[in-house]
Amino acid sequence: MTLISNHRGLLLGVTLVVVIALLVSVTHALQGSALEEARLHRENLVKKYLKKLKKEDGAIKLVGGRGDFEGNVEIFHDGKWGSVCDDEWDSTEAEVVCRQLGFPGHIKVTHSGYFGKAKRKFWMDNLFCGGKETELAHCHFDGWGHSDCEASESAGVICKNDDEDGVSTTPKPIPEKFNPKKMPLMKDLEVRLAGGRIPNEGRVEVRFAGSGTAWGTICADGWSLLEGNVVCRQLGLGYANDAIQTDYFGGSNRSEILLSGTECYGNETSLGDCLHHEVGWHSSCSERGTHVAAVTCVDVMADLAFDHVEMEQSLHLEDRLMYLLQCAMEENCVASQAYEIQRDNPNWHMETRRLMKFTARVLNTGTADFRPHIPKHLWEWHLCHMHYHSMEVFATFDIYNGQGVKVAEGHKASFCLEDNQCLPGTEPKYACANYGDQGISVNCADIYRHNIDCQWVDISELDFGLYTLRVAINPEFKVPEMSYDNNAAICSLLYTETYARAYDCKITRP
Repeated sequence: MTLISNHRGLLLGVTLVVVIALLVSVTHALQGSALEEARLHRENLVKKYLKKLKKEDGAIKLVGGRGDFEGNVEIFHDGKWGSVCDDEWDSTEAEVVCRQLGFPGHIKVTHSGYFGKAKRKFWMDNLFCGGKETELAHCHFDGWGHSDCEASESAGVICKNDDEDGVSTTPKPIPEKFNPKKMPLMKDLEVRLAGGRIPNEGRVEVRFAGSGTAWGTICADGWSLLEGNVVCRQLGLGYANDAIQTDYFGGSNRSEILLSGTECYGNETSLGDCLHHEVGWHSSCSERGTHVAAVTCVDVMADLAFDHVEMEQSLHLEDRLMYLLQCAMEENCVASQAYEIQRDNPNWHMETRRLMKFTARVLNTGTADFRPHIPKHLWEWHLCHMHYHSMEVFATFDIYNGQGVKVAEGHKASFCLEDNQCLPGTEPKYACANYGDQGISVNCADIYRHNIDCQWVDISELDFGLYTLRVAINPEFKVPEMSYDNNAAICSLLYTETYARAYDCKITRP
């Protein structure tokens, strides 16, 4: 009996060991399965979040380009994608866009629907970024959906392309197929206008001189007044009053596209002297078959000239309480750090900002009055200044350091145009008061004096030293002129603890 009991005890012990081992094995298997399930669940959540993130308010994307690193900018808001207007669009905003998309920086800023006309409503206009924002939606702008921009005013950018593994931030060259080089034509180009109601308007058609081949059209992507001026000059029709991306002059008679990526400086005598990235039939175009380049020409035209001497003589510093800058802050006329102070400091109104102020005098030396391109019924009433503003972007004031990096900026995002001072024998006829007509007559000057809001650059965070000041009038070439070569001044700027001085100014283009 004892022997049998011992055998039974031994068998029971072995059985218990086997059962425990099986339980441990099953437990480990279950734990492994649970961990794998948890990992898969977490992975699915990440994928779901990333998918959702693309359509979160403020998400952005680039469209119309040859890769995900270039194109016109679109932003997601209120459940819909929308375009961004190119008013005041520059390298600061482009840098924010590329950084938000995960690229190390930008290569080029584009305007005038460079990657095609905007196909959606404009969500953003008059963007003003400080440069440190992590998202474009954090910049200042006129408000969601508030814009008077046309489809041809879409803002775009070409970003630096990351390495394929997405880890390195070292920029690498954009592949050649994505970055076509623009070259001038090596032969003369004949130009004509077709489809217009009168001889000085229509779609632009071209062919190689002496070839006798069929006429071709020009892709409208990036088509602007600079290119339009060259066409009108080559045809002996004066100046471009409007450069259009349209199918209005098209119809069934429109020929195939022969040129795309046309880019002119504006002073060329022939369209063949401009740059192009594709020449030949079947040239690529985002609006191919619908919109082509067109122009209207006129005999007389305005021509603005910036008075740099007045600026040099009037430039001075002023420290001003933020309490007195509330109106200007509504128009984004102070540096981005001021808005951070307003948000974080309950006593922000007692803080001061250092302003570099100066007078801007602009004379119309042309043969026709300078008029705003915005229709009168779209002018905006500004309660702070008690008059209507007819221009969205009329002047920009930028300060650069020795490395060419912009370190401070000011702008006239809204403007009233009037005849403040005229040469002898010329009667002023434009005035802002009482909803009057706005413009600048021939031989008259519009003067924004240094004591007017926003006629300054906020340099509160700027270190003392030597800089370059650049002031530009009509900087985005939105309003037609004879020439833009006298619209800007580049000056040396000395900033000390007690004064600022601009000197050695040179007249140039924006």
